[in-house]
Amino acid sequence: MAAIPSFSNLGALTSLKGDPDKIAIFDLGTSPERRFSYRDFETQANAVARALGARGLVRGDRVAILSSNRFEYLTTVHGIMRAGFVAVPVNFKFPPATIDYIVHDSGARLVFCDAPRSNNAPKDVPRIGFDGGDGSEDFAAFLKTGPFTPIIPADREPAMFLYTSGSTGRPKGVVLSHQSHIWVVEQRMSAQDMSQHRFLVAAPLYHMNALAMSQLAHAAHATIVLLPQFTTQLYLKAIENYRCTWLTAVPPMIAMMLNDKERFAATDLSSVGYLRMGSAPVSQSLMDAIHHALPRAAVTNAYGTTEGGPVVFGPHPKGLPQPDLSVGYPHPKVQVRLIGEDGKPSNTGVLEMKSPAIMNGYHNRPDVPSPIKSDGFYVTGDVFRRDENGFHFFVGRTDDMFVSGGENIFPGEVEKMLETHPDVIQACVVPVDDDIKGTKPVAFVVKREGSDLDEAKLKAFALANAPAYQHPRSIWFVDSLPLASTNKLDRKTLRGMAAERLGRTAASA
Repeated sequence: MAAIPSFSNLGALTSLKGDPDKIAIFDLGTSPERRFSYRDFETQANAVARALGARGLVRGDRVAILSSNRFEYLTTVHGIMRAGFVAVPVNFKFPPATIDYIVHDSGARLVFCDAPRSNNAPKDVPRIGFDGGDGSEDFAAFLKTGPFTPIIPADREPAMFLYTSGSTGRPKGVVLSHQSHIWVVEQRMSAQDMSQHRFLVAAPLYHMNALAMSQLAHAAHATIVLLPQFTTQLYLKAIENYRCTWLTAVPPMIAMMLNDKERFAATDLSSVGYLRMGSAPVSQSLMDAIHHALPRAAVTNAYGTTEGGPVVFGPHPKGLPQPDLSVGYPHPKVQVRLIGEDGKPSNTGVLEMKSPAIMNGYHNRPDVPSPIKSDGFYVTGDVFRRDENGFHFFVGRTDDMFVSGGENIFPGEVEKMLETHPDVIQACVVPVDDDIKGTKPVAFVVKREGSDLDEAKLKAFALANAPAYQHPRSIWFVDSLPLASTNKLDRKTLRGMAAERLGRTAASA
């Protein structure tokens, strides 16, 4: 395998030895699709960098992007970083007030946006419109074409602010350096030559899952097939039409794809060689369904966080096969430890990790205690267990855990148990208030088409396969589970739905 290129600026990942006319991105946001070569990418990213410099921005200034996935999104992110500024991708699915907060909290001097999102951008910050004609400055007129030499970042110089979802309060800006994600790219490229792959990217680029994968594909001189958003129809059509070889997604996206049985059965998926899932737990039933649907694909159940990066676990050093539900064995260049409730190392506990990918800290949040300990370990807030071979298994988020009658309940554990039932496709467990227990678990379930599974049968199954305190006290069957803006299960919405349904039941009693 050829030597891995050495990078210094996260915005300058294009290989100088690669074919500049190779297609870098198929942008499927228009019909027909737009095709861009690596030469096109370099030309536009440099033009963004030159134009930003001409605006009088000072090194370290922040620049926001509020847009769905598109070619200009990626060239803008790269142009911002190669010029020494900080890219701030903004979750456009947030309410306007939250978008306003993020843009102003980051201190963004400019906002790049597409037409559908333009009105949600703060009016007191200059806007550059990718589409033009929306009252903002036109992107094409903004560009300044010509050569550009990327700056050489200082040690730990910020490259990106990625704002967390804010499910437990105001979103926090995770400050990531050039070196942190260059290290991520280099570690992932060391596994194999990825230049011949076609990566399907459908998750939003404001999320770590999609952004890190696009950086990897670009550095590897591969081709990205970029969807503006995820739908099962667009996803399946893209796999077949563009012969995608590498899929990256969160598990609910794949579950939705498999559940679209008619369209799925009619799609040629023979090109798929790799499927990497992350950002949310995966069940055994989903893994079984994936193996059946994609028998020739190498399926990876991965783990990562915005604060700690996507490189934490990997293959076992002795070549042992990775159990389906495991996220793998600790990466050789990452230190990990599990800390139990007594504060001591344990085989089950909160994951703490240390690697070059860890964030600098949170931007402008002195009110938030740092999750990075004095010895450099980042406290993830995720609970794992370790088996006798050193493989790690995700148990649940400490944020999601709730106490029912004195017992700790991790929703993910209950969901995995429910999903072992042959007629259950997906499950989501949330807590509701209870006068006696404090809180109690309830569940929303997607069952297989034609199944006669009902609430009583599934409750009996739960009682037979898990401790009694874990069994959902109410179960509602739904056609699909709502997804949050990061394509994870929207637990907040489901908690509201559960409270509403129980309230109606109590009112009618």
